Amino acid sequence: MLDEQVKKKLLDGTVIPAHPLALNEDRTLDEENQRRLTHYYMESGAGGIAVGVHTTQFEIRDPQFGLYERILLLAVEEIDKKKSKDTFIKIAGVCGHTDQALEEARTAKGLGYDMVLLNNGGLSGLSEAELLDRTRKVAELMPVFGFYLQPSVGGRAFSYEFWKEFAEIPNIHAIKMAPFNRYQTLDAARAVCHSSRCSEIALYTGNDDNIINDLLTAYEFNVNGQMVKKQIAGGLLGQWAVWTHQAVQMLEEIKAVRSSRQIPPSLLTLGQQLTDANAALFDSANGFKGCIAGINEVLARQGLLKGNWCLLDKEKLSPGQSDEIDRVCRDYPHLTDDAFAKRFLAESRSFSL
Repeated sequence: MLDEQVKKKLLDGTVIPAHPLALNEDRTLDEENQRRLTHYYMESGAGGIAVGVHTTQFEIRDPQFGLYERILLLAVEEIDKKKSKDTFIKIAGVCGHTDQALEEARTAKGLGYDMVLLNNGGLSGLSEAELLDRTRKVAELMPVFGFYLQPSVGGRAFSYEFWKEFAEIPNIHAIKMAPFNRYQTLDAARAVCHSSRCSEIALYTGNDDNIINDLLTAYEFNVNGQMVKKQIAGGLLGQWAVWTHQAVQMLEEIKAVRSSRQIPPSLLTLGQQLTDANAALFDSANGFKGCIAGINEVLARQGLLKGNWCLLDKEKLSPGQSDEIDRVCRDYPHLTDDAFAKRFLAESRSFSL
């Protein structure tokens, strides 16, 4: 069962960065900066982290690297060192066919993770019914954070009926909606509102191209003659792997105006600016080929990583992407947390890493 404090924090809404992978130039694990990144997210005010997800690079599971359990362990060790009174949600990415997903869930459970983010990507040969059966088996082992992954990076479109049945599975406690498609996001939100477990499931945005609009949105549907309302509570985002301290401030500002009858136009403008910045970081112009390298590039510029290297040579910045990152950093300095990162690095020298 999910810890009650974790459940409360999920439903209240929080910032959950997708944790990157720190590497040396020879593409070996940079353990010191891997640990430091976890501290950065905690000190930034994030409410948790997701480790072993796309931003961490799926290749950590490949036998030639064999880093999955090691990376999950490093994050837990650093979280435990801090001994904070505040709940910090530990989420482990889980993927693959049922046997692999169950094995990864067992690993996460053994290391003390709170939940698993269950990825349905790369399973195009499975029917919706088979994916639901896989979900039930994982949910018997660990609390599940569902994931609607966008098709352009390996995901697929799911029916409203899939999400309706998904939401009815006991031990599903949140869904990250990230199809980068408003219609498909609507399907998932409507399905949750029509489920008997509506109040138990937190909706989180993973739409990196629509972050602020999502966070301002409360969905409302007629369910058997009664209007049911559901707010997108928080976000689990690759975009929030960078400039995290600023993201935390942004979510707090959004929470403060959610109950207002009037949304400040400045927030909508900020949303457009954040989408523009995300386009540069995620390399939308090139089909997101440089998305992981783009995140790493920003962290490297801040000194939180040594470089933007990925495990595979082909994973790198696209031509012109660095110039685009220059542009958005110059045009939207209020989106960054460079000053905070500088202070953090100066203070982190005293951390026991």
